[in-house]
Amino acid sequence: MSISIWDKIKPLTPGQEEMYNALNDKNYEVLGFFGPTGTGKSLFSLAYGIHNVLTNGYKRFIIIKPVVDITTGEEITIAKSPEAFMGIVKSYMQDVIGVIVDWNQVEGLIGSKIVIVDPHYLRGRTFDDSIVFIDDIQLMKSETIIEAIVRVGRNSRLIVAGDPVFQALREVQSDPAALIREVLLSEEKSRVVDLGIKDIVREGAKRGLRFLLEYKLRSRAMSDEEKKIFDIIKAKAPDADIITVVDVAQYKQKYEISSEHVPDALIIAKQGHLGRVVGKGGERINSAEKELNKKLRAVELNLDFKEFVRALHPTAWIWKHIDEVDFAGPNLQIKIYEDVVGAAVGQKGSYVRFLDAVMRKLIGVGVRIIAIERPKQEKKRRG
Repeated sequence: MSISIWDKIKPLTPGQEEMYNALNDKNYEVLGFFGPTGTGKSLFSLAYGIHNVLTNGYKRFIIIKPVVDITTGEEITIAKSPEAFMGIVKSYMQDVIGVIVDWNQVEGLIGSKIVIVDPHYLRGRTFDDSIVFIDDIQLMKSETIIEAIVRVGRNSRLIVAGDPVFQALREVQSDPAALIREVLLSEEKSRVVDLGIKDIVREGAKRGLRFLLEYKLRSRAMSDEEKKIFDIIKAKAPDADIITVVDVAQYKQKYEISSEHVPDALIIAKQGHLGRVVGKGGERINSAEKELNKKLRAVELNLDFKEFVRALHPTAWIWKHIDEVDFAGPNLQIKIYEDVVGAAVGQKGSYVRFLDAVMRKLIGVGVRIIAIERPKQEKKRRG
């Protein structure tokens, strides 16, 4: 007996495990998968849809996907160029699931059980007894997404997938992926699965996200004060690759942050260059602090945002009680153990608002804190 396509899907991360379980739970009529590229959103959705039409779980698998020229931003529609539109969507499907399924078998179902739909031409259509998958919703208009949702008929299931992380880093206003995610969070019989950096399984996607962050930070306009700090640090550490400097003194004053732990400015160094910025025994950064009469701290640019929280949070020891810092929708989400959440949030939420302001200034992404239960083993140690 041959192994089905769905049986070949093996979750590799906590977020993928959530997606897998949500797809298997028929109590959810609407599923929203949100996170950066390389986390398996398309793979899991396509595999589930194809598996269900092959095993007669549903009559049709409807794929609604925009096709956009990334250079010009122009959309390729089925009306303008039907061969190009169909060819690109088929190539996308083959790239995603071609390694786990006989592509000839899938291609033979396109047009009958597998239906590729141009999101521009949805009026008058109804998708009954179908799995409807809307991919890359960050590239679509909200009105188009809603039009697609309206077309979902009887005995059908809807899956939407989008990347609000990339849009947030690009500081896109009114991102459709973020808006639809907010709607689905409170929708009955729906399930939102947020995927983050920890769920990226394609190495190229991790590298691409890191490059995007570095490009964004290198190209940000520094204030005169930040340029002054940058120049002095560069003079003290000429062999260090400094990406940018962010002045946080104004936010310390605004949110009344009196902690001595919090720096006046944060220096972002290229990965592998932190030691060169700080110097042996800290002599380089200490010398810069004396000249500037400011408290400085440096971090390496990598995808571990816990280090940013450790460097900036007014409660010096709080990083020891953080489970993870990762993207959840368009924001960075800090998971903190519930017994220390007060120290994490600060009086009237001042610490969260401080972190939020700094990260928005730095990369255009906000910060949210959620409390989680401490693992039993840690409870015993602390008890």
